[in-house]
Amino acid sequence: MTMEKQIQRGLFDEVMVPCYNPMAFIPVKGQGSRVWDQQGREYIDFAGGIAVSCLGHCHPAMVNALTEQANKLWHLSNVMTNEPALQLANKLIELSFAEKVFFANSGAEANEAALKLARRYAADVYGPEKTEIIAFKQGFHGRTFFTVTVGGQAAYSDGFGPKPGDITHLPYNDIDALQAHMSDRTCAIMMEPLQGEGGIISPTPEFVQAVRELCDKHNALLIFDEVQTGNGRTGHFYAYQGLGVTPDILSTAKSLGGGFPIGAMLTTNKLAEHMKVGTHGSTYGGNPLACAVGLAVVDIVSQPETLAGVKQREAWFREGLTKINDKYHVFSEIRGQGLLLGAALNEQWQGRSRDILLAAGEHGLMLLVAGPNVIRMTPSLLITQQEIEQGLAKLEQAIATLV
Repeated sequence: MTMEKQIQRGLFDEVMVPCYNPMAFIPVKGQGSRVWDQQGREYIDFAGGIAVSCLGHCHPAMVNALTEQANKLWHLSNVMTNEPALQLANKLIELSFAEKVFFANSGAEANEAALKLARRYAADVYGPEKTEIIAFKQGFHGRTFFTVTVGGQAAYSDGFGPKPGDITHLPYNDIDALQAHMSDRTCAIMMEPLQGEGGIISPTPEFVQAVRELCDKHNALLIFDEVQTGNGRTGHFYAYQGLGVTPDILSTAKSLGGGFPIGAMLTTNKLAEHMKVGTHGSTYGGNPLACAVGLAVVDIVSQPETLAGVKQREAWFREGLTKINDKYHVFSEIRGQGLLLGAALNEQWQGRSRDILLAAGEHGLMLLVAGPNVIRMTPSLLITQQEIEQGLAKLEQAIATLV
């Protein structure tokens, strides 16, 4: 009996802490934007591991980078540095406003570093009173206790005892509310330049501009959480580059490693000097394996043709989703940018995003949701036109079964 035959979905319920509710099938192999389960059934992947698999599954450049590095050096600790970490940091600096990089293992850790830096900088420069962090309702910044509290969804942070203090949540895209509340006590504003988990909500240009101006006025730092939007996802290498506003601190993860766990916090020399030796750290942060893969990913994603291709693919998705909608009248609007797209369900379909997700799975399509009323798509940035068309055909079949 093969190991594959022995491992059943039921084993999950026996051995895993029940904080997830995975689908019935178990994927075992992937290539590009296609995935196969234990039975050999093929799926088109519109989920991309939640905006992680930006080059699809098993891209040769990633496989080569990992294999080469695996035969050289796996781990050192930060008592020493290593070549892949320095190369990747240098590349991220070339591609952004940043002058300094801190490596971590996830988006939550990158955000944790960003928030600690903001508080430390404010304390050093302005004194102990300047501690308020403003974030936005429906925002999502990770699952550590600090980041989940900064995230604007109480359901994720309630029930774990006293929360980190001096965090304020305001409505996203509401300039008046921000203006009325902000003061010289505010040390930082943390925001997604396009809300992901909260329903794929784009900021208005006026809002982003106002946030930057208010931060400058009150000597507060602007932190952009680009964990989901970064690394080419919106058609710019970082989303801020399409908004005409530059943050002081930026967090990136998810697709930075294309599937290998890695996160990074990017900032300026002026801010970085407040993180002196011993103030923060990470055992695995800057791991040679992760950074070697990250470098291979960034080399491909940062190519102008890759970024232009994201916009082309967005157009194909929008066109196909509009056709489905003309037939079945299921979406109220298609939101998002690049390949971070949300199909918002109309009044007749409220609360049914998971139904569509499950039906899509039955028809051989991997999808995501962003709350009960939005279907989310974050596929590979290299997904082909044919795969998009095939996936949308499966989505249409799935919706037809639910009408």
